[in-house]
Amino acid sequence: MPLAAALARISKLLVLSYIIDWIFIMCDRIPVPSTQYNPKPKKLTITSGTALIGYGFSKVEPNKHPFSLTDATIAYPYDETETVSTAALVLTGLMAPAIIILAIALITTPAQAGNTRTSYMQLFQSKIWEWNAGWMGLASSLAGAWMATEGLKELVGKPRPDLLARCNPNLNAIEENMVGGLGVAGAPIIVAWTICQDQSDTLRIGGFQSFPSGHASFAFAGLGYLTLWLSAKFSISFPYLPSYPVEGTTQPHTDESSVRFRGAAPPVLMMLLAFVPTATASFIAVSRWADNRHHGFDVLFGSALGIVFAYIGFRMYHLPIQRGAGWAWGPRAPRRAFIRGVGVPTSLGVDSWAYSYTSGPEETLRQERVLGNGTGFDVEANDSGYGGQEEVIPMREQGHGHGHTQA
Repeated sequence: MPLAAALARISKLLVLSYIIDWIFIMCDRIPVPSTQYNPKPKKLTITSGTALIGYGFSKVEPNKHPFSLTDATIAYPYDETETVSTAALVLTGLMAPAIIILAIALITTPAQAGNTRTSYMQLFQSKIWEWNAGWMGLASSLAGAWMATEGLKELVGKPRPDLLARCNPNLNAIEENMVGGLGVAGAPIIVAWTICQDQSDTLRIGGFQSFPSGHASFAFAGLGYLTLWLSAKFSISFPYLPSYPVEGTTQPHTDESSVRFRGAAPPVLMMLLAFVPTATASFIAVSRWADNRHHGFDVLFGSALGIVFAYIGFRMYHLPIQRGAGWAWGPRAPRRAFIRGVGVPTSLGVDSWAYSYTSGPEETLRQERVLGNGTGFDVEANDSGYGGQEEVIPMREQGHGHGHTQA
């Protein structure tokens, strides 16, 4: 099919809805020219989204939880150098997964296995959609983790392990800055952050952002998502039995019809491929404890936060690892690009964002093409139509496969 004709069949409303999805995930800033009232050019955020909320939280001065000058957990030395810098974190947790997803999606994803009539245009559209879905899941995971992490940092205001080294407290002003404790000899004394002689941003902002670990949450949101994505694409999962059949007691154990021959572990090399991102995320997270930037619980909580958002980002856009044959969910139906409706029944699984009740032969054919070609786009097929009302239910996990997986 000519490119112009194929593009003409793509719903512009649906494309617009996914552009808006990207806007709500990400944010954009434009430069503001300098004036007499604004001598220094700056950037102004003009769009809103999940990442923008996290950006806004990161610019808010955090609460400053009172502390004790005798607390050994915040008396570690302060070192400006870090094992994993912020730039290295972004390169590892964002850029590397994005490049890997782009390369694998464009190289290895066919339109539909077993369909000898798949056109090059269908193949291309399938690759583009898998790329888009992969990036949307990654962006949702990272943006959500960043938003939650920054919000918690500003709300809790927990002192870092190296707070006293940053603070350089004025020991002659303990009484004036005491906000808690008994105030008698030998009893703990709780003081406010104003006792610190160094009140630069290193203390006021950085010194009270220990909980949760941003490096840990960001690393696991990006690299944990990549582990799930690679596991889905290359069928790396625990062996499983869909219906749990019972093995007969009279059959010999060497019988190839035995239930134990219905599954097998993937090659160790493939398992290593999937778990290298998770191991890298673990290294990044633990380095924050080694650098005296976070307490142990901060690292564990940040890691768990990143894992939760990685799972949400993956499952929103991809089929289950063990049943999906590496496929992403298809796009929404054009009629449901923005809203699905109120009071639509879903308890029996007969209705969703991906399809709707049809209104005639032409609509039936169009939805069958969208659901059957594996691309989510309307491309021509030589099927004959059906008359009357027809409900189209996608069975994307049946009969689909990849050149790099076994259906």
